[in-house]
Amino acid sequence: MNIQHFYDPNTFTLTYVVYDEATRDTIVIDPVLDFDQQGAKITNESYLKVKDFISEHDLTVRLVLETHAHADHLSGAPLFKADYPDALVGIGEHITQVQQVFKGVYNLGDEVAEDGSQFDLLLKDGETVTAGSLTLKVIHTPGHTPACASYLIDDAVFTGDALFMPDYGTGRCDFPRGDADALYTSVHEKLYGLPDETRVFTGHDYQPGGRELAFESTIGENKRNNVQLKMDTSREQYVQFRRERDATLKAPKLLYPSIQVNIQAGHLPAPEANGRQYLKTPLNVAMQTS
Repeated sequence: MNIQHFYDPNTFTLTYVVYDEATRDTIVIDPVLDFDQQGAKITNESYLKVKDFISEHDLTVRLVLETHAHADHLSGAPLFKADYPDALVGIGEHITQVQQVFKGVYNLGDEVAEDGSQFDLLLKDGETVTAGSLTLKVIHTPGHTPACASYLIDDAVFTGDALFMPDYGTGRCDFPRGDADALYTSVHEKLYGLPDETRVFTGHDYQPGGRELAFESTIGENKRNNVQLKMDTSREQYVQFRRERDATLKAPKLLYPSIQVNIQAGHLPAPEANGRQYLKTPLNVAMQTS
């Protein structure tokens, strides 16, 4: 098994291409679609970097996996479906909970399904999935969102926003139906139950202190050194820390465009009568009296 990373500095996102060098079978995890919010411009530079790598190595894309419905970047999954029609797009089965919440937030109509049918695969906790010669195990790791899943492939686990590099910590838990107590269980009881030598590939790297990009650690390193959640951190300590910290955080700048698209497996809204496509932004009106 080989792992190639692609980093999008605009959203601090890691996309991974996992492939078997012998068979060329390939899994893509958390692909990015580029979105310039200021100009409402969508481009495919991040996708083309991955596609060029796939072409250069003559790879066969079997699966495109989302660790969750991202709140900081749009998913590039539909671009893979267009160019690799046999590839299946998968996400944790609890995406239906996220769809139900945000369908109301955006006041979306009946044309938006709440049953996860936009995805090819709704993955269950503990499920084993094959992609040609590659095999992965699904680990339901809720807390950041109720639908988060980590993917264990051989000795590597891809944790999305559940577990970051040891010097950064864990994901925030203040999104709708996020839960710090649940994230403690996901990390402390599930991920930390993996062998210490298991390699951890994170979904983002925010390069704290201006350090160089880093995206790979181990379970053992996190158990010993994770700045927010070590093995000896109590549930009460973590939940209190997470709630206090999350109360100080601003919403991700691409929150509303991202979620609206990503609960639909990355599909953009259909064109309206004038042929243009539109993203909705709910307003939070907070006027003050003079």
